[in-house]
Amino acid sequence: MKCRKETMRLYAVTDRAWTGKQSLMEQTKAALKGGVTCVQLREKELDEENFLKEALEMKKLCGVYGNPFFINDNVEIAVNCCADGIHVGQKDMEAGNVRALVGEEMMIGVSVQTAEQAAAAQEAGADYLGVGAVFNTTTKLDASEVSYETLKEICETVSIPVVAIGGISKKNMQELSGSGADGAALVSAIFSAEDIEEECRELRRLAEQTFSK
Repeated sequence: MKCRKETMRLYAVTDRAWTGKQSLMEQTKAALKGGVTCVQLREKELDEENFLKEALEMKKLCGVYGNPFFINDNVEIAVNCCADGIHVGQKDMEAGNVRALVGEEMMIGVSVQTAEQAAAAQEAGADYLGVGAVFNTTTKLDASEVSYETLKEICETVSIPVVAIGGISKKNMQELSGSGADGAALVSAIFSAEDIEEECRELRRLAEQTFSK
């Protein structure tokens, strides 16, 4: 299996909405020190030149901590920065087409909301799945919620790792226990924290309790 289940345990998805006192790179370093198991760089507004510059820097940072580095959506940036993985949504390029562009070594993650989508993504060559939103989220306003039962059905349908995403925090993470998911992907719960490193230590502890069974 190209993507280890442990890689999904505490998956940080960047969002520069909370930069200010710290740069995105400083926030990400704090998250890595605190125990996140992988990082996805998500940039919707940045131009290609600056996106690539940032991606190269963050790839190097993740390498220092030995953690996989993913790019959201942008296949060209993922290839050019030699990312460990690329994550695409249902409205983005199909996993099989992504594979043709990125080669066999790069991990591919696909967002799904149903067992049918999950099976199709695995068949097309996805290495892991992102499932959500499992709770109400303000980070992605167009996200519809996925029930606990559907999350569990998806996990039972596929053999590749599954990470739950959407509105997950310290308060509700353990509600996902027993679903079969391998970890949680977090945005605001990490990057809006006053002390990101300490917050990630607590989130990692909860993630191990919730998902390593």
